[in-house]
Parts: sequence; structure tokens; C-alpha cells
Amino acid sequence: MRSAARRAVGLGSMLVAGSMLVWTSASAAPAPDSFAPLVKKVTPAVVNISSEHAVSAQEQMQGMPDLPFDIPEGSPFEKFFKQFRDRMPHGGPQGPQGEVHALGSGFVIDPSGYIVTNNHVIDDATNIEVTFDDDKTYPATLVGTDDKTDLALLKIDAPKDLPYVEWGNSDDIQIGDWVLAVGNPFGLGNTVTAGILSARSRDIHAGPYDDFLQIDAAVNRGNSGGPTFATDGKVIGINTAIISPSGGSVGIGFAVPSNLAKDVIAQLKENGHVERGWLGVKIQGVSPEIAEAMGLDEPHGALVAEVVSGSPAEKAGLEQGDVIVGYNGTEIDSVRDLPRLVAATPAGKDADLRIRRGSEVETVSVNIAKMEPEQVAEASGMSGGAQSSPAAAFGAQLAPITPDLRQQFQVPDDVEGVAVVGVEPGSPAAEHGLRVGDVIRQIDREKVSDPSQVETIAEKAKQENHNSLLLLVNRSGDDLFLGMKIGKA
Repeated sequence: MRSAARRAVGLGSMLVAGSMLVWTSASAAPAPDSFAPLVKKVTPAVVNISSEHAVSAQEQMQGMPDLPFDIPEGSPFEKFFKQFRDRMPHGGPQGPQGEVHALGSGFVIDPSGYIVTNNHVIDDATNIEVTFDDDKTYPATLVGTDDKTDLALLKIDAPKDLPYVEWGNSDDIQIGDWVLAVGNPFGLGNTVTAGILSARSRDIHAGPYDDFLQIDAAVNRGNSGGPTFATDGKVIGINTAIISPSGGSVGIGFAVPSNLAKDVIAQLKENGHVERGWLGVKIQGVSPEIAEAMGLDEPHGALVAEVVSGSPAEKAGLEQGDVIVGYNGTEIDSVRDLPRLVAATPAGKDADLRIRRGSEVETVSVNIAKMEPEQVAEASGMSGGAQSSPAAAFGAQLAPITPDLRQQFQVPDDVEGVAVVGVEPGSPAAEHGLRVGDVIRQIDREKVSDPSQVETIAEKAKQENHNSLLLLVNRSGDDLFLGMKIGKA
């Protein structure tokens, strides 16, 4: 079971933060004399969420994560934080089934009782309760979850209409705008902190559609699922994670943008699950070396490394090596832009893709299909050497693909090319990511099957004063492109 109060979402010390509430204006507004009017307006709709989770005996023995600071023995705070420790996840079993309580935050988006929170707050919960600022508590039912965006929707039944908040437009908020965070840190109850929008479009490797807002308003454990408000009192984000070396706030928090969350929550409310569009391509970013090798003015777009057989992309005529630079009129600046845009397209709808193929730019119409559950491919281990011929052009030892090498490197039967059996440290091959076990299939769109071909093509490129080569490489059954810098003749 994942802890609702703490979750690793990236490198090292990335922690799920929970209820970050951010407020900011679409146009840069001065700080108000007091945030009190805004706080009074929005806090009645912000709730504390308590959930029960069944745990095994082994999980019970793991104990609670350390507090983000030391409490001296005998300190007046020792008793207070001992109570907090007992209420947090992994605080110990309660009853013969071995249950723990987790705390988080959420907010009401509809007067009939729909409540938004993070998926990790209520994941695998056996019981969920929601408490309002006036201490009224209601049992909650789970309407639906979406683990790819870490969002969930709850429903409570109340005897009268509930206070609620509205979605804002997260695209309108600017870096430097004021933000306000409201949530339930450490189980203390509604707590308000203020800050600014520090950055946007952050990828913290939490999921395939990362596009987080970064804020510096103080956010801590237990804040997960809380709202991020603009100065007009509308929600522009759902607080989800923090980076911290200690576990406490250091002013780096992340919120799911409202423009991403709105559609997810609407689908959860209507269907109980989320349906996404599917194009059927494996893509990668365009590095400066790849851009140079392909003759692009700048490194942007999504490079098609592979077209899935039978997919909408294949039916529309997309090809390996195409660079997708636009989707339904929206520019694809980063490779991360395309998956979000495709996922938001309803199945059965046509989409216009602007692609760069060679030196030409053209528009292709694609009928988007429904995304099915993904199949996760496992990477094969690579090892060993073989009889090889050196390719001095970029510091790789290459060899023809023999039956022994095919078995050693687990090269698929339908993959042909030249096997990489050694990479010289510090060489262009090492610097640009070529690995032992890779199979070079093409160089500058020319198929290769012998190491001598690689040397010939590289030497020709140097004679023609080309600075980079475009390599199509198969790695563990997946194709990808690498840009390779080479020395001039």
C-alpha cells in the first residue's frame, strides 16, 4: 500500500505533498494587504480526508517515516507531535485486521457533494471520511480514480447544499503571480500558506502526462489533494508533491494544473474512469545533434522512433523518422506535449498532424483510437564481447550480427544491422548514449549490415563537412534515434 502522506515520485527526495493551495491572478497583481477575504471565501470548501487502509504484519513493522525535524526529549512539543505521529500512516495497527489511518486534503467542486483529491490519498482505502472546517464529518464513497494523473473523485451525501469552489484557467497564471495553498498538513486541520508561481510545465517523472505547476507556498505531508487558488478564488491546481531533503517544506511544491484536471474529473464523474485517445507511435525528443543531422532549424517536435502495426498512425501513413511538429493547430515544442494532446482527444475523432518528413512539411489526418491498457516491456540485460571491427568515426566497436550475438544481446529475429560490442569511454558514441548491445540499423537513413559501411558513411559525412550523423538504433526491441557528433575531415 502506498502511503497517503508520503510517496516517492521522482529522484531521491521527491515526496507527495498533498494539499497545496495556490492563488494567483491572470494579470500580475500586487500582494493584498490581507489574504483574509480570500481565505474566508474558499476555506469552507476545503476538506480534510481521513482513510483507513489494511496492512500486512510486515508493513506494520516498518514504522512511520521520520519527522522532518528533531524534537528534544522532554520538550513541550514532544507530546503534541507524538499524537501527530500516532495519527499518520504506519502509525500502528488498530484492531486485529491491522489497519492504519492516512490523512490528506480535498475540495468540493459541486454543491451536491463531489470532492476532488489525489489518488494516492485514498488508494486501496477500506474506509474514507471527509471533515469540513466546521468539524462536520461525512462518510465518502469513491466515484473513480486516475493513477496516471494521480487524481480521484469522492462523493458525500449531505442534508443541504455544500460550499464549493470553481475551476480556474491554469493557462492564465503567470510565473511570479501570487498563489495561496490551503490544506491539512500533519493532520492539523485547514492551514493557509501564500507564495508565488515559481515555474510551470515541470516534469517530475510521476506519470506520462506530467505538466506540473511549481509553487513556493509552504506545503507539507497531509496537504495532498488540496486546491491551489488564484487570487479570484478559483482553483488553478491540485497540490500533489514536494521536493524536500528533510520531508518538510523547502518551498518547492507541485500542483496538477486545473486545465489538465478538469477533463479527468469530468470523466470520472460521468463514467467512473478515464478514456484517452491513442495514436500508436513511439516517440522521442529531438536533441540538438539529431536536429542538426536531420537539417532542422532548431530542436523541437516529437520524433517518431517506431510506428505500431495496425495503429491509427500506420493507417494514416506516418513513418519512422517523421517529426511531429503540430497537433490540431497546437505547436509541439517538447516531446511531452504530444502524449497529453493525443490523450485528450476523444476516440473516433480526426486530428490533423503537421509533420516534417525530410525537407518537406505536410499535414496528415489521423482518426484517433481508444487507448487500451499498456503492455510494459522489460529491458534485456546486455553483456559480453565478440569478434569485431573498430568504427573509429565515433568510438564504437561494431560487429555483424551473428547467431551468437543475436542470442547474447537478445536481438529480435526481424532486426538487422550492426551490433555495438564496445564503446570507448569519453568518445562521441559514449557521450551521445550508444550502448553495448545496441543494433545500428540505419545511418542517415541508409541501412547498414556491416561495420565497414558505418566507417564509409561516417568518413563521407566528414568529407562533406557534416557535423552530425543520424543513427537509427534498436535497443532491447525498441527503435530510437541518436544524433552523433563527428569530427570534420
